[in-house]
Amino acid sequence: QLHLVESGGGLVETGGSLRLSCAASGLSLGTYNAAWFRQAPGKEREGVACISRSNGQTYYSDSVKGRFTMSRNHPENTLYLQMDSLKPEDTAVYFCAISLKFISCSDHGVEDYNFWGQGTQVTVSS
Repeated sequence: QLHLVESGGGLVETGGSLRLSCAASGLSLGTYNAAWFRQAPGKEREGVACISRSNGQTYYSDSVKGRFTMSRNHPENTLYLQMDSLKPEDTAVYFCAISLKFISCSDHGVEDYNFWGQGTQVTVSS
């Protein structure tokens, strides 16, 4: 059975950094598309980063491009999201997700993902 467990969230000042982790058990992360989503209060869940199952290429939303870096560690079977130059508008609950489908990171949505972690809160103070 697949489990995803996020960690690393917290409170940080504007301009600070955090690194989120998503530990997976029950499958090999390298076999599937994986992504990070976030959801702020009163807003829809949005994708911020994705890593392709086919070539390992990463994709980012315009709102985080140049500030966030997604990676995966095969031996540890863990996903990471390095978040730098954080802004108050980055405040949200962050989720990692796995898709069993053959999808494109450049054209994906919440509905394409089969497994989700429980989420970790990131709060950026102004």
